[in-house]
Formats: sequence, C-alpha cells, structure tokens
Amino acid sequence: MPQVTAEFTTQYAALTAGVGLVDFSTRAQIEFSGKDRASFLHNLCTNNVRDLAVGAGCEAFVLNVKGHIVGHVLIFAGPESHIVETVPGQAETLLKHFDRYLIREDVQLHDRSQEWSEVFLTGPNAETLLAEHGLSVPSEQLAHGVAQIGGFPVWVRRADLAGPIGFLIAFCREAHVELERTFLQAGALGCEFDVFNAARIESGTPLFGCDISGDNLPQEIDRDKLAISFTKGCYLGQETVARIDAIGHVNRLLRIVKFAGNYVPLSGTELETPDDKPAGRVTSAAWSPKFSAPLALAFMKRGHHEAGTTLKSSAGPAQIVAPSR
Repeated sequence: MPQVTAEFTTQYAALTAGVGLVDFSTRAQIEFSGKDRASFLHNLCTNNVRDLAVGAGCEAFVLNVKGHIVGHVLIFAGPESHIVETVPGQAETLLKHFDRYLIREDVQLHDRSQEWSEVFLTGPNAETLLAEHGLSVPSEQLAHGVAQIGGFPVWVRRADLAGPIGFLIAFCREAHVELERTFLQAGALGCEFDVFNAARIESGTPLFGCDISGDNLPQEIDRDKLAISFTKGCYLGQETVARIDAIGHVNRLLRIVKFAGNYVPLSGTELETPDDKPAGRVTSAAWSPKFSAPLALAFMKRGHHEAGTTLKSSAGPAQIVAPSR
C-alpha cells in the first residue's frame, strides 16, 4: 500500500461519511442570456435543454460537426439565464465554439469564471448542513435554486460527482472566504483535490481534459442515459451519435479498473489481456480507500470491457469493477 497520510484518511472519511468541502473556485462558469438561449444550447449539445423547466438541469456533451467531444458540461436552467458549468480552463474553448454558431439568435454569452466562485459540498451530512442554514435542498439530480447565506446570494446545485449526495455552491467571488468559513464552522471539513479525485473515480465520474478529450465520441464515455437524448431531434454532431446508436456499439468504453498491487498507475498505462493482447489504457488513477487498492478509469476495447475481466499491466494485475455507488 502506498503511503496514505492521516490527513488524507481524515478528509476521505469526511467526504464519504460526513461532509467534505472541496474548493472548486477555478471551475468554468458561462452564463447564457437572451430569449433564444435554451434553443441555442439545445441545438449545440447532446441533451434536451429546450424542455428544461426553471430550476432543472442536465448533463450534456458539446460536440463538433464530426461528433467528437468539445466539452462535457452541466447545464442549469434559470428564470433569466442558463448556466453552463464544467472543469477549469474550458471557458475560452467553449465560448469560441458557441460564438462560431451564434448568428441571429438573441443570445448573449458571459464568461463568469472570474466573477463567480464555487465550492463542492459532498457526503451524507451535506444535505443536513445546508438545511440547517435554511436552504431548500434540491433532491433531484442537477436541480438547483437560489438562496442566501450570511447576506450573500448563493446558487445551490445538486450534483452527485463523488458519491450519492453532492452540491455545487456558487456565489460571487468576493464572498468565497466568508462562505467557506461558514461551511467549515458548520461542520464541513476542507478536502484536498486528491481526496475528491479518489472518490470521484470510485463513483465513475469522468473529467474532461483528464478522462475525456476531443478524440472521444460521446457514447465511448458510457453516460448515454445521463447525457444524451436520442429523441430530441437535430443538433451539431447528431448524425455521428445517431449512426453509432444504429450500429449499436462503439469500439471502446470508459471503465473502472482495480489493481491488485500497491502501485498507482500513471495516466497512459497500457492494459493487456492475460495472453498479451492490447486491451485498454488508463486515463486517471488514485489510491482508493473503499477498495483498499489502486483504482483507475480506463478506456477498454470492446470485448474486454465487462466487469470481472482480468487484465495485466506494468502496475500489476488488474480487474474491471463496477462503480461503488
């Protein structure tokens, strides 16, 4: 077993059995305003944005004309704007992509990444902590609402990124220090990103730029039920998605792989079958307290992607497992 610090263990326990707080202040947040914003987004992503009610949200892939992934996003429908939220560093790429297709629509794009900040509260006690501050807690995945804490407006967004209960709390950047202090004083424990990383890999949650890239097609990520509508009609890249759906499969799928040794594999580590045939490649990995073993997300070739499949690698023997939740 690699050296796991007491701090890591304590933070992981809070994040999975209590309530942990992860600094998400560098996440990208783009605001779409204007009366055509819903239909515009609807036409440029894989999920049904047009029919989202105010206070609802969805996960989606933003695709290029060839059907390859430009971004993996969460979309939140508000009364006056829609918010697209995703990993750090993606705002500029997405803004350029969206602006390219903005012609006569009444849509205004605003990069709020520097104006707004965010923390991620997760764990079985997160709901109680928010309720104790008078917040109406969304129960449906990606449902969201506006509230106030300490005189500051906050946007509470249900997003189970690292286990069964999680909330993205967004607010103006000037309020970050005070609101983070409020959550910590209320019982949340600050957690480093490597702790979140372990929990999100256990849950099978991929990150764009880490597990997902522009080389990927959306069905390869295997989040079809969460992020793809097959009945919404035409959108950019839809022909490729529909063609794959008609064929019935892609050639590789993202899976969780548990390693038998103590060595956490590097991104790019090759996975092979017991008879030395190429089978897959690691995209991200961490030490998993839940499995007491190194755990990774990896793209596996079709035919070598089922749970229970045994593998070998430079990091030792491995096996595909189901997500922990």
